[in-house]
Amino acid sequence: MVPTNHRSRQPGRRRALVGTVAAALGVAAVIVMLVASGHRGGTSPAPVPSAAPPDTPPVRTTTTTAPVPPPPYPVGLLTVTVTVPANGDAPSLSFPTYVRYPARGAATPVGAPPASLRGPAPYPLVVFSGGYAVSPEEYSYLLDAWAAAGFVVADPVYPLTTPSPGQELDEGDIIHHPADLSAVITALLAADGGATTGPATVLTGSIDAAAIAVVGHSDGGDVALAAAANSCCRDPRVHAAVILSGAEDVLFPGTYFPVGPVVPLLVVQGTADDVNPPGCSVQLFDHAPVPKYYLSMEGQTHQSPYLQAGTARDTVQQVVEDFLLGSLDDSKPALAAMVRDGNVPGSSTLAVGGPSGVPTGDCPGAPDS
Repeated sequence: MVPTNHRSRQPGRRRALVGTVAAALGVAAVIVMLVASGHRGGTSPAPVPSAAPPDTPPVRTTTTTAPVPPPPYPVGLLTVTVTVPANGDAPSLSFPTYVRYPARGAATPVGAPPASLRGPAPYPLVVFSGGYAVSPEEYSYLLDAWAAAGFVVADPVYPLTTPSPGQELDEGDIIHHPADLSAVITALLAADGGATTGPATVLTGSIDAAAIAVVGHSDGGDVALAAAANSCCRDPRVHAAVILSGAEDVLFPGTYFPVGPVVPLLVVQGTADDVNPPGCSVQLFDHAPVPKYYLSMEGQTHQSPYLQAGTARDTVQQVVEDFLLGSLDDSKPALAAMVRDGNVPGSSTLAVGGPSGVPTGDCPGAPDS
């Protein structure tokens, strides 16, 4: 990705806004194609989460007397095509979405039927939105780790903001992505309910509909925040949000953090980020109600804590995992582990509730900036 200041752009030209949240929830998002893409537990094993606290319980309990196998798990991978139906003058459109899930059995070659789902299911669902002009698979280290820890992880390839041969990118098209994100949730819940055939049947019974989170980086963080906490685009099925170097964005027309159900929030920000200034993350963190957490990454840039191997990325991977377990599974040990894992001397600090401890500053393109 070539970083640009993503705070300044115009609304996308793709189509009329695919709606308010109500419209997004009402569309008949369907899976039209599923391609088995192999199993990631073989020659490229899923990474083992670093510094996993010994007192963190499994993601789900079981109704049988058999012991619950602890994570990390092998990771299965499907490619899903999600279709958003036509809306008024806006034509129907489709886009691929990669879906990772805890898998069972030995590795299978690419193109073979997908690995079966590992119990105990269902698992929480995490929908990940990547940054502008970045393939979502560039974040595969984080996505694999979260799936290995016991989550179903979906990363949509959004139209017009993800590199594709022969396609001109349009950063302003992110205005449509909260509706696209909601269509992904709808499609995967349909697959979870058995409303599909072929390889997609591996997802039947895989998702806990009461435990859905959104995670996003950069522009994808703006999208995730809009889906979790903006009246224009709020999806009530979202129960936790992680914003990686994102911001409140005036491009989305609603009100941030309106009165209503509170979504737990984790904000992650590098102190040396000159693409998304730290003031953007401080602003949204200050506006958010509790429970909220701010992970400050010392000396990290816009991309480095998410795309570059090292202590910072390992910290992000583990703190996000702790937060999701704590917020979606109501795991107090996981929340306690998050505080330990987020405070790494010389590397990162974690603020709980507020203040962030990071100097405030301007956020170009944000409301009230």
